[in-house]
Amino acid sequence: MPKATFGGLELEIDEDGFIQEPEKWSTAVAEDLAKTEEVEKMGDDHWNLVNYIRDYYLQFGVAPPVRMLCKKTGFDLKYIYELFPGGPAKGACKVAGLPKPTGCV
Repeated sequence: MPKATFGGLELEIDEDGFIQEPEKWSTAVAEDLAKTEEVEKMGDDHWNLVNYIRDYYLQFGVAPPVRMLCKKTGFDLKYIYELFPGGPAKGACKVAGLPKPTGCV
């Protein structure tokens, strides 16, 4: 599997750039991953979304469904795409350090 450096750590990634070692995730890793998703600077709303996704993943082992993500964060889907142009799955979940989601996020 290929490797890339994020947050000063060399991490295994898949073909779409998702890290394969979620336990090595940190805010520094997230900031570098965000740049691969056209997010130059993580603001409060970015962090609120990423932290919710990450907490949900750590609790349930999967990414949250989109409807729940919108409801719990108060962000509509259009705004999530403004924050992460790749959307909730490719963009936000990647930055949150999750493996690539297999279903609809």
